[in-house]
Amino acid sequence: MIDLRRLHVLRAVAHYGTVTAAARALHFTPSAASQQIRQLARDLDVELLEPQGRGVRLTPAAESLLAHADAIQARWDQAELDLRADRGAPAGPLRVTGFPVAVSVLLAPLAARLGERHPRLSVRIAEAGVEQSFDLLFEGAADLAVVESTPHNPPLGDARFDQRPLLDDPFDLVVPRGHPLAGRERIDLAEAAREAWIAPVPESPCRPHVMSACGAAGFAPDVVHHALDWNVTAHLVAHGLGVALIPRLARLAPHLPLIRVRCAGDPHRKLLTCTRGGGHARPAVEAALRELRELATTVVA
Repeated sequence: MIDLRRLHVLRAVAHYGTVTAAARALHFTPSAASQQIRQLARDLDVELLEPQGRGVRLTPAAESLLAHADAIQARWDQAELDLRADRGAPAGPLRVTGFPVAVSVLLAPLAARLGERHPRLSVRIAEAGVEQSFDLLFEGAADLAVVESTPHNPPLGDARFDQRPLLDDPFDLVVPRGHPLAGRERIDLAEAAREAWIAPVPESPCRPHVMSACGAAGFAPDVVHHALDWNVTAHLVAHGLGVALIPRLARLAPHLPLIRVRCAGDPHRKLLTCTRGGGHARPAVEAALRELRELATTVVA
């Protein structure tokens, strides 16, 4: 019989990429995690890990086992849902996570609404980046996440997660007040090709969106400054140090002398809701998703 705890260690190795990272997430020592996988391999009489350089990789047998493991986890979660299905209205803790803009514009009002409509439900918010949000879901430390769609996300068909579209967040060109483009209702982004630019830091999920929008307009931006936080970007723009593409959901300091100008073609990023596989059927998550869909219709003007 397969020991589900050992199977979970193997799932963690596949998710995090190394035994060491999986052990850290599971609060094991690396040697203890390795021992769990070796014992699972002995139980099944197959090899699950094989050397690759200084590390290890999953064998074909392990990859095959993982497909079943994800299905087993989904069935286990569904069994838990079925056992609790008759307990009435949403109640208990609901752990939600998202990147900073999502927390400010979506998750904070979500928590307030749910608190009014479902007093037995306790919403707990954790700010986290996209990759960390998937980790929290995988570990069972979060029930629902709002994430950006990026090329590095798990595939939409990944059975571990249920990812669904929430909204498109357009990018506006942000310029200082008095800039020649400030009075325009809409511009072709190519009109800003000769400007100095402020772009997200290379590791930001938004950087590819900004660079591809400029590329689609026929130019590579002359990036002279980098910033992680959108309000830092806004302050740099306000001091005349360049222009920037900033998502419309990003709420900038109102006192700054800035103008948002809409761009032809509406370059945008996609926001998704994400749960563990089958997790959207939980009454608390289901209630939260309804509220998020309603909020999504109002936050992007």
